[in-house]
Amino acid sequence: MKKNGNPPPRQVRIIGGDWKRTPLAVADVDGLRPTPDRVRETLFNWLDHLQHRRWEGRRVLDLFAGTGALGFEAASRGATEVVMVESHPAALRQLQAICDKLDARQVRLRRGDALAQLDALAPPFDLVLLDPPYRLQLLPRLLPACRRLLGPDGLVYAESDQPFADPAADWLQGWNIIRADKAGQVFFAILAIADSAGN
Repeated sequence: MKKNGNPPPRQVRIIGGDWKRTPLAVADVDGLRPTPDRVRETLFNWLDHLQHRRWEGRRVLDLFAGTGALGFEAASRGATEVVMVESHPAALRQLQAICDKLDARQVRLRRGDALAQLDALAPPFDLVLLDPPYRLQLLPRLLPACRRLLGPDGLVYAESDQPFADPAADWLQGWNIIRADKAGQVFFAILAIADSAGN
């Protein structure tokens, strides 16, 4: 085999549901950072518990789809509709190839900038997945928009390089932290609108 110094294509795998163990190729896109397996496993254990393992009828928005690992995981577990937003053409082509391979008819792909797409997306969603590029510090801008998109009892999953329990994180005002953890340098949490949680 010819060696050209390039690493082999990276892959992640779907953890549970109908497509369990299906590999998802990671497109060669600068800065594309798949959610680590350990984080995804913890997240979907949390969601299964919070939703009593009922995914049927749920609409999911994966706003920075990237590899699609989060959105395809939700679809694999039975979400009725998963909308994936991705701006990079190569990543979008990879997502389409996976949709075709899996015959993932419940997955809808939207090309475009996540912030620009927010106003065009039709609520309600039961779950919004936010894994934006950390360097852009987008969560303070994204979370207010998510309030319009969420249905009753809707949840937001967010990743950051900063802790969610930081008292200086004033952008979390109006949100309850339902679950939060850290894996390596990744902080991740499930959030709910404070009003919807009875506060």
